[in-house]
Amino acid sequence: MKEYNLTAKMRAYSWDELTDEQRKVVAVAKEQTQHSYCPYSGFHVGAGALLANGEIIRGANQENAAYPSGLCAERTALFAAGAQYPEQPVTKLAIACFTDGHFTKEPGAPCGACRQVMLETEHRYGGKMEVLLYGEDATYVFDSAADLLPLIFVSENLKG
Repeated sequence: MKEYNLTAKMRAYSWDELTDEQRKVVAVAKEQTQHSYCPYSGFHVGAGALLANGEIIRGANQENAAYPSGLCAERTALFAAGAQYPEQPVTKLAIACFTDGHFTKEPGAPCGACRQVMLETEHRYGGKMEVLLYGEDATYVFDSAADLLPLIFVSENLKG
C-alpha cells in the first residue's frame, strides 16, 4: 500500500490586499449576483471571467423548476467565454454569493461540476486560471483550478 497526501495552496486576502485587477473581476462577480434567477433557493451567485484580452465575461446562476435544468454562475460565465471568445484564455475567475440581503461572510465554493468545467477550461488553453472566491470576511485566492480538484480528469484520460 502507498499513501499519498494531496495539498492545495489557498491564500485569504482582505479587500484592500487584492490587486486592482482582482478587485475589478470580483466586483463584476458581486454585481452579477443581482442578475441571478434563483426563486427556489434564494441563493444568488455571480461570476466574472477575465480573459487574456482584458474582456470580462459575466455569469449568474439560473435555476429551473425542473431540476437539474438550471446552471451555476461559474459555468454560465465560462461557457459564454468559450462561445464568444474561443481563442482567449480565461486568466481569472471570480465567484461571489449573496443571500438574505447580504454577501456571504465566508466565500462559497464551486460545486464538483463547476470545478470540472474550470479545470477543463484551464486545460483547454494550457495555462493556469486564478480562482477568486469572494466573502465579506476574506477572498480566497487559488493559483489554479487544479488546486480545487487535485485528481484531474481531462482529455488525455479518455485515451487509455
